[in-house]
Amino acid sequence: MNAVILLLVGLGTMALGYFVYSKFIAEKIYRLDPDYRTPAHEFEDGVDFVPTNKFVLWGHHFTSVAGAAPIVGPAIAVIWGWAPAFLWVVLGTVFFAGVHDAGAIWASVRNKARSVGSLTGDVVGKRARSIFMIVIFLVLLMVNAVFAVVIARLMMNFPTAVLPVWGAIIVALIIGQLIYRRIIGLGLVSVLGVVALYALILAGPSVPLQMPAEVAGMSGNAVWILLLFAYAAIASILPVWVLLQPRDYINGLQLFVGLIILYGAICVLNPTMVAPMFNDNVPAGTPSIIPLLFVTIACGAISGFHGLVSSGTTSKQLNRETDARFVGYFGAIGEGGLALAAILVATAGFASLADWEAMYSAFGQGGVTAFVEGGAYIIHHGLGLPEVTAATLLTVMAALFAGTTMDTGLRLQRYIFQEWGEIYNLEWMKKPLPATLLAVGSCILLAFGAGGADGSGGMIIWPLFGTTNQLLAGLTLLVITVMLVNLRRPMWYTLAPLCFLLVMTVTALVFQLRTFYEQGNWFLLFLDVVVLVAAILVAMECAASLKRHRTRVANEERG
Repeated sequence: MNAVILLLVGLGTMALGYFVYSKFIAEKIYRLDPDYRTPAHEFEDGVDFVPTNKFVLWGHHFTSVAGAAPIVGPAIAVIWGWAPAFLWVVLGTVFFAGVHDAGAIWASVRNKARSVGSLTGDVVGKRARSIFMIVIFLVLLMVNAVFAVVIARLMMNFPTAVLPVWGAIIVALIIGQLIYRRIIGLGLVSVLGVVALYALILAGPSVPLQMPAEVAGMSGNAVWILLLFAYAAIASILPVWVLLQPRDYINGLQLFVGLIILYGAICVLNPTMVAPMFNDNVPAGTPSIIPLLFVTIACGAISGFHGLVSSGTTSKQLNRETDARFVGYFGAIGEGGLALAAILVATAGFASLADWEAMYSAFGQGGVTAFVEGGAYIIHHGLGLPEVTAATLLTVMAALFAGTTMDTGLRLQRYIFQEWGEIYNLEWMKKPLPATLLAVGSCILLAFGAGGADGSGGMIIWPLFGTTNQLLAGLTLLVITVMLVNLRRPMWYTLAPLCFLLVMTVTALVFQLRTFYEQGNWFLLFLDVVVLVAAILVAMECAASLKRHRTRVANEERG
């Protein structure tokens, strides 16, 4: 199969989804109102609640939800063949992710920008809220702890990426001032920001910055992790316009330039998919494609983490309610485009099937390495860019997206502690600084408590990220569905994805139980049981809540 054909089919389907399906969802189901006063205006404080240009907000939202997951998941899942991953990414983006992300923004905006976890108590019930808050905390803990490890390893393995990764923060701080103080127009700011970022990327190979193997008795990897958490803590407290918004915005533009380079190289090189369409010769120990495909690829098809961003930070910055379609649904399209690129370079970016099979010699292999090496191969042979520069470009892309997700993730974790302070009337926990310290402390405790001096403890519970994340997406869709029932609007557009996710999540958890038992991994077995019980309770809450609300609505219509 020719990679260019898949590229055109995938992007064409996603474009059709945005211009047709998202318009229907926005106008007929969510009924977005351009005159509705959003929380960004109602509670404007210049820190968290800030009315924001939809293009800038799209950049924040998109890069916050993207992270490394839409690269890692698809680049691992192609071990079953490129066709299943391609279909799930394209169809999942159009019918699942876009509806979920835009819906979470709408639901939060209509409820004073409260997080979807907090909303669950009012919409579904207090028991569901308790389950939801635990699941949210676990997902954020996994994301923040693991992405710190991913970025640290990238910088240890690719020292040419260190300068552009950290230099991007300085660029973002300058961009933030230019945008907020309206010194120059957004268009010129965008051009200057992208030029500065790519100048750093081009300079990276000439100025490699290698962290020593050991610093003050700690490994270089551990030092990077601590520095990343210190940065994320500061970023989570700063007003969103100072660093979070401009960093995410400029990274969003950088991704589009990166994708144009990747897609352009694919079109010029015109490579074939060396990987099989359906892989019958999977390595020993590879789990069944169903249901594991649907939890291995989360970001890029549908992800519960997106609901946290949509209702945690994005809804507080939405200028007009109708912007939710562009920011939420088109943000999902952007991530789907990144996942599509990951699939193509991880299956067509190798010289032969034997080379591809060597990369995918066991389940779980591939990921960022396959993306960087496969993408560098395509860019080098397609556009003639030096392979080290191409590898630096793709490494910086992965690291910057992981970093922006970590920024937002820690801010969201701070919100969770503050919401617990509200729920349990703990005044000290409602304040930003103590909540931030608790958020950072819990991540560091997991990283170094479970992982030892290397700080890679987050990787221990990472195998449960996919199932926990998809359970979270199901909970978000539940809240949206119940709201639609109460408003007497069609619910099938959210109920169908909800049911599909719950079935796949519960089945995947059962599969993983057997795997963890056979491995003797009692810690993950215990956590799996916890998440499985939560999934079953959520399914019961779903059925009970929907039945209760539909009965009430039916009685009101009769009476």
